[in-house]
Amino acid sequence: MSNDYAKHDILWMFGRLMQEYINRLGELDQPEHLSRPLTSITLYCLLLSLIMQLFAKLSVAAAFASAIIGVFAAPTDGTLLTRAAPQVITKCTVPNTVALTFDDGPYQYIYDIVNTLENAGAKGTFFFNGNNYECIYSAENQKRLKYVYDRGHQIGSHTWGHKDLATLSWDQVHDEMWRVEPNKLYLKSEALQRILGVMPACMRPPFGSYNDNVQNVAGVRGQKIVNWDFDSRDSAGASAAESNGLYDQIISQRPSTILALNHETYASTAYEVLPYAIQKLQAAGYRLVTVAECLGEQPYQSVGSPQTPDASWTC
Repeated sequence: MSNDYAKHDILWMFGRLMQEYINRLGELDQPEHLSRPLTSITLYCLLLSLIMQLFAKLSVAAAFASAIIGVFAAPTDGTLLTRAAPQVITKCTVPNTVALTFDDGPYQYIYDIVNTLENAGAKGTFFFNGNNYECIYSAENQKRLKYVYDRGHQIGSHTWGHKDLATLSWDQVHDEMWRVEPNKLYLKSEALQRILGVMPACMRPPFGSYNDNVQNVAGVRGQKIVNWDFDSRDSAGASAAESNGLYDQIISQRPSTILALNHETYASTAYEVLPYAIQKLQAAGYRLVTVAECLGEQPYQSVGSPQTPDASWTC
């Protein structure tokens, strides 16, 4: 971690922790409202006493930042999360695999997409938004997420509002990520953990757009950035015939692996392109697997139990 990033990380965490501390002052007489009160208050006080020393010794600051994040990242069941360096994935690494990925959901075609995959013995990876086309907390969208997850397909984050992360500040990038994923630094959890109980290991930035800032935020969160090496061009207006032609072209080149971008929000993708692509890819001998499988890694940083919906589940 560079000196600039170490200083920025500490500033960001300090501000967030102090904001949370102030917000919770009125709750101190009701300790049941704090998810981990002793740990939280201790860390707030520790930050206050050490912050000047941390800036004087940035190498210590970086280590302390890592320790703080590690504590706040731990789920309430006590299972520690693994921490990975920031990575950007554009290719699968397991030979002869194809990862079909679907962005921008949950959306109305998702059941048919999942059923098409299931009927072919294939798995997919779905990168969900929190509030893009529809609110992720609607009863129907909760059902859609569970339908995908319960059938063994991989869930990833596509941020909350589908904003171009490369145009946002450090704090804004964090906000876009935590609302759809567990909010580690607030000791709360958000959409994917609430609905499914999972913390994704992978996120995909909208438009595939990222910079050093985005990459470092993802690293702080312990996530890999997953883009692609093949685009069906459905979101660029390609017809089904054009997307099918692109699949034919990539298959004819016979790469060892393919990491394919599709969008579940297009009827042509769900009903014309996907069945065609599956048939052609399997005929060429590829295994159609999740992103995690095509990388030989785990799909989630943590897996727990879903929560019970309440009035706070809104967009």
